[in-house]
Amino acid sequence: MPGRARPIRVASVPAGHVYVRHLSLPGGDRVTRLADPSPCGAPSGSQQWWPPAMLDPGWVDEHADTFDVFHLHFGFDAQPPSALRALIETLRRHGKPLVYTVHDLANPHHHDASEHRAQLDVLIPAVDRLITLTPGAAQEIAGRWGRTALVLPHPHVVEPAQLVRPRPERDTFTVGVHAKSIRPNMDPLPVIRVLAVTLAELPDAVLRVDCHPEIDDPASPWHAPGVLDELREMDAKEQLQLSVHDYFDDDALWEYLIGLDLSVLPYRFGTHSGWLEACHDLGTTVLAPSCGFYAQQRPCLTYGHDRQGLDAASLYAAVRTAYEERPAWRATPEHRRTERVRLARQHEALYAGLL
Repeated sequence: MPGRARPIRVASVPAGHVYVRHLSLPGGDRVTRLADPSPCGAPSGSQQWWPPAMLDPGWVDEHADTFDVFHLHFGFDAQPPSALRALIETLRRHGKPLVYTVHDLANPHHHDASEHRAQLDVLIPAVDRLITLTPGAAQEIAGRWGRTALVLPHPHVVEPAQLVRPRPERDTFTVGVHAKSIRPNMDPLPVIRVLAVTLAELPDAVLRVDCHPEIDDPASPWHAPGVLDELREMDAKEQLQLSVHDYFDDDALWEYLIGLDLSVLPYRFGTHSGWLEACHDLGTTVLAPSCGFYAQQRPCLTYGHDRQGLDAASLYAAVRTAYEERPAWRATPEHRRTERVRLARQHEALYAGLL
């Protein structure tokens, strides 16, 4: 009888991120992803994977006999184009195929779009296979670089037990904006101002705004002068409910999301969203901006918001639609399980084809 197919060993950058973890079958499969090496300076026992040690050509030289395929997802934000070229050259020297999943066509952490564009100009023409999450992103990749990307959806974000969690019953219609640490692709204040005016017209509607305390810290790289002052003033006038706190862990984040009727993404540029996927898992309606390809990921409402500014009228209309129609879009456990199996098989086939 023929022997069992040997494992395909993948150096995945990263391996521990929820997106990558959910590309494997729950019980394991032929694909074995190397554990993320601890980066220099990471605390002992930490789950931290950034900055990824695998991006160092020296790591590739030292560990080339431990993997068959190199698959890049995230984590190269700080890599100059020259460092990415060196990585590609080292992988080629060892005969290791390179796969890249294009999650972001515009990096949400960069103020200057040219930085990420220069990185993509190195990666996309050079890799052996490309994957992305939506047809729109694939079309943009084809138009910019003349490369074909395989379109595979984002897997579930919450764990299977959360997919059947009952949504809480309540008397209010709660709209949430989580400004986090106001990364460069966010412009929350104009969105929040429109929401406050809109919800004031709607009975039993509540606006909840969350953010991290570092936006009020002059020593923090995320300092956003004046933002928290305005939000506190709006809170004092009972135009919104403000919550300032440190980063949610997963359990707290799921609790927050399932407590919303509508989650509004205040992005002015971007491509795809894991936040949207988590909302879809939990049955929370998303109101996404017109930039990027969010509406191609999962069912959601949209409003006009991009680098040119905010279309306040479309935001107002979309919130009224959400309030009046209460759309209910939620992933079923069966669909997410079938989707995950398909994603695992498609990645395995792609890797095997390269080998």
